[in-house]
Amino acid sequence: MNIIQELGGLSSIFTFLVWGISFIILIIQFFRSIRLVPTKSAFVVERLGKYHRTLGPGFHALIPFVELVTHIQSLKEETIDVPPQECFTKDNVQVEVDGVMYIKVDNPERASYGVTDYRNAAIQLAQTTIRSVIGTLELDRTFEERDVLSSRVVETLTDAGQAWGITVHRYEIKNILPPSSVTEAMEKQVSAERERRAIIAESEGLMQSRINRSEGMKMQLINQSEGEMQRQINEAEGKAKEIHTIALATALSIEKVGKAIQGDQGEDAIKLQLTQKYISQYRELAQETTEILLPADISNLGELLAGMGLGDRKSG
Repeated sequence: MNIIQELGGLSSIFTFLVWGISFIILIIQFFRSIRLVPTKSAFVVERLGKYHRTLGPGFHALIPFVELVTHIQSLKEETIDVPPQECFTKDNVQVEVDGVMYIKVDNPERASYGVTDYRNAAIQLAQTTIRSVIGTLELDRTFEERDVLSSRVVETLTDAGQAWGITVHRYEIKNILPPSSVTEAMEKQVSAERERRAIIAESEGLMQSRINRSEGMKMQLINQSEGEMQRQINEAEGKAKEIHTIALATALSIEKVGKAIQGDQGEDAIKLQLTQKYISQYRELAQETTEILLPADISNLGELLAGMGLGDRKSG
């Protein structure tokens, strides 16, 4: 009897534990069936192991033990680093390339079932695309064709992303690192190029300086010659005006003298002027020489003038 009673007690305890555990599981499943989906997120729901629907932002209630959230996808744009990898250029130079890409999930169902891990798949495809593109470029062009590399990666990932439910917006190359020996050679090449440009710039500056100096001297000579020419023109014009003025004055004087001669006192005035001229000529001769030949009777100027044909016409 004691054994039977003990077995009955153990059975009741076991039953109680089973019901308790079942109740706890039921409560847990009940709370798990209530889902609050945040903004920019998507929950993929399976019913009995088969895709059923995608839950958008908000409150949702699932059927316990029947429906289950198997994948949670973020609809925000993600930044994924592409690890460094070694690539060979067309001229067989090994370079190390890394980058970063920006992707976004557009179709949560395809992102969950189209590929095992779309992030890793995108990284692997980006690396293989970079290797293939760099293999067609020489080392110098790899630094210049960054945009071409990025556009090729984006194009390839866009085609593959349609099946994966993702969209690749951008891909940027962060670093292209050649070997140290190549880097030193490139630095020497850049230094030589800078020195060449400096020499060319200096020679061009010297040449331009000489050209400017010669142009300045030429302009100076031209200005001087034009100034001298203008001076001579002004002097000639001044002399011409002076001659013209003197000629006008002489003509006017001759005209006045002629009118005066025709008058009553004209002859006397001429005699007086000639006498003064005669005396002034002797004065000038006396200043120039000590020996002067004088007329026999210098006091009788009237006879001298008469001898010169300027005597008294009235008395004749």
